[in-house]
Amino acid sequence: MSSADQKVRKYITENRIRGTRLLQKLVQEGSTRGNESGAQAVIIEKCRELGLEMDIWEIGGDDLTSHPAFCSDRKDFRGNPNAIGVMKGTGGGKSMILNGHIDVVPAGDLKDWERDPYSGHIECGKLYGRGATDMKGGTAALLMAMEAIKNAGIQLKGDVIFQSVIEEESGGAGTLASVLRGYKADGAIIPEPTNFKVFPKQQGSMWFRISVKGKAAHGGTRYEGVNAIEKAMLVIERLRVLESDRNERITDPLFRNIPIPIPINIGKIHSGDWPSSVPDLAIIEGRMGVAPNETQENAKHEMQKALISVCADDTWLKDNVAELEWFGASWLPGDLDPEHELIHVLSQSYKNVKKSLPPIEASPWATDGGILSKVGGVPVVVFGPGVTETAHQANEYIRLEDVFDAAEIIALTLLEWCGVTELY
Repeated sequence: MSSADQKVRKYITENRIRGTRLLQKLVQEGSTRGNESGAQAVIIEKCRELGLEMDIWEIGGDDLTSHPAFCSDRKDFRGNPNAIGVMKGTGGGKSMILNGHIDVVPAGDLKDWERDPYSGHIECGKLYGRGATDMKGGTAALLMAMEAIKNAGIQLKGDVIFQSVIEEESGGAGTLASVLRGYKADGAIIPEPTNFKVFPKQQGSMWFRISVKGKAAHGGTRYEGVNAIEKAMLVIERLRVLESDRNERITDPLFRNIPIPIPINIGKIHSGDWPSSVPDLAIIEGRMGVAPNETQENAKHEMQKALISVCADDTWLKDNVAELEWFGASWLPGDLDPEHELIHVLSQSYKNVKKSLPPIEASPWATDGGILSKVGGVPVVVFGPGVTETAHQANEYIRLEDVFDAAEIIALTLLEWCGVTELY
């Protein structure tokens, strides 16, 4: 192990309390959608402490909202900026984007939490709170890695571009704004909670709404009407067939541990206003997975084709065709060659810290990596501390040991990827 490697690992080991306090402060700032400014202030303060060249701006404008990849129902982003800090290299090395999102999902029912969801409570080596795993633990690891390099007296050749973006949980507008602002690099790491698995590929996803018409009638003479719920059941049954057909085509071995690589999830159904009435409308809302190597347009076409098919087979639906609408959140898929140099460098850094090679799989969910890769042309790997099962759940937590290990692995990856100029 090189002298630079030893220095950064030693620094992280000796400054775990600093890293823990940073993560605790981030979690204590509840940065739900539209309330990201407090947590971003913590990020900005840390970046300035590290001497990074800062770019802080409120996203928006026609160039963003008119872009094909833009997806957000949020009308006003004022007061909640993106924050980017650049650690300039001396030149001659590869650049790296370190991308983390600052927004978190709502806490949900507070009665399900054992303590305040923004407490940052520490117990038995775990730090609790909304966003601890998804993904403030990963963001803290990024900042610890950069701090270790700087304070260990190491000068990199390539630039490191740290990004703290808003709106990931709602479709990635923050990262898209960063790409459109010109931030690109030779590689990118997104430290989502992968439980230290390396994800070179990730599914995309889209929200859909299907409106199924019926004919109203009194429940006592329901035979005079057409029950929209019963017709919606036909549509759902056909969606299950479509899901099965699409997943049978997934042969990539990186999906071998994922039972349904690209699910079609029914998340919401609404129909009817009165138990004694036949409902004349049923609305189905859900999420459709998109394979890493396919376009969103192809996935949309397959669902539309399936809907036309089920309607053609039913006498009522043939004349009252169900309507398909794409709305709300949407994430582009990502597809990096598992043999890419970035995967090899990250895997070797992992081995240096964890003494074994990391599992390499496909991601079961979408991230901002699809925007970085598909729109920005940046090779992206998703890798970070934390277990997905605790994300979006009550009593979310992250193991602090995992945060420190991730910081070491990412720091070593930066040394190798960007190149070291000198120690001073």
